[in-house]
Amino acid sequence: MRRAGRMTAAQTRAITELWPRYGIEPPQERLDLDSLFGRHAARVAEIGFGNGDALAELAARHADTDFLGIEVHEPGVGHLLLALEKQDLPNVRVACRDAMEVLEAWLPDACLNRVNLFFPDPWPKKRHHKRRLVQPVFLTHLARVMVTGAVLHMATDWSAYADHMRAVTDPCPWFDSLETDDEFSARTGERPETRFERRGRGLGHGVTDLLFRRNERPVSS
Repeated sequence: MRRAGRMTAAQTRAITELWPRYGIEPPQERLDLDSLFGRHAARVAEIGFGNGDALAELAARHADTDFLGIEVHEPGVGHLLLALEKQDLPNVRVACRDAMEVLEAWLPDACLNRVNLFFPDPWPKKRHHKRRLVQPVFLTHLARVMVTGAVLHMATDWSAYADHMRAVTDPCPWFDSLETDDEFSARTGERPETRFERRGRGLGHGVTDLLFRRNERPVSS
């Protein structure tokens, strides 16, 4: 569900005026992404895009790729919509809903070539670990919607969450790690620096990137 927050006047206008152009309403059946974007292209989903700056930057860099942004925080959605309007980016669509709902009920099988999960809420307290997004059921939904060879790129500035991500994803039958020798990936220029990343570095946190590839093993229905 949408999470309201303090909205600027510009963000409020964006939600009102730009949502019909970029937004996705809950569908009655699984989305037809070719119809949604008006073409057939490679597709990338960013889950929890925050204020959307990284998503907009990637969409501007890769005009031949379609981007699906998923975020529940309305001010962040409004911020992204303003960026899409300013930069005239036609290759982005936005879902302001819970990621699990979108993955489970909205998306068709094997429709994504990449999934980005940058700096999700780490829920650092032990009693809240069950709220972390990266769990076996999340990976099962991802496996269904990702094509063979698609890349799952996760990043976090909480070392304990990085360990959790790896502990959950390494044994997952549908994903193969792209790391070697138990080392984490270094950030490359392909991933834009995010606001959460800058804040984490300012607090002295190290940043960890984790890359996995969707293998050929089918997901049982």
